Amino acid sequence: MTDAVNTYPGERLGLPVSGPGSVARVGRRIGALAIDYAAATIIATAFFGFDQFALPTEAGLSQFAPMMVFAILQILFIPTIGGSPGHRILGMRVVRLDGAWVGLWRPIVRTLLLIVVVPAVIWDADQRGLHDKAIGTLLIRA
Repeated sequence: MTDAVNTYPGERLGLPVSGPGSVARVGRRIGALAIDYAAATIIATAFFGFDQFALPTEAGLSQFAPMMVFAILQILFIPTIGGSPGHRILGMRVVRLDGAWVGLWRPIVRTLLLIVVVPAVIWDADQRGLHDKAIGTLLIRA
């Protein structure tokens, strides 16, 4: 017996091919990431004096401010509104495969893996990044 080949991302998970509940595609994901990082940079600049053009020796800890703000936004908003501000603006949400609430620890682990970058750029046939596979979540269209 041979394994059936997916004809679209999310098919083997029982998700629709498109529309609400389907797997969020790469373009939306990249757009959400850009929105979230831009927001984090604006907040870091306003509150921590982040200067993206400062030399590393001049910047001190403020050079990490956008990434710290980015992490806080992810960890705060995924369990409360179902996704980061970028996700929600672009019509996506983070859900568990079993449909239950994502909880508090999953967004923390997901964000730490997202910051490392590598897990986020490696996907399976359902376009789930390793950061989502590791914690049993999926980014879908809302």
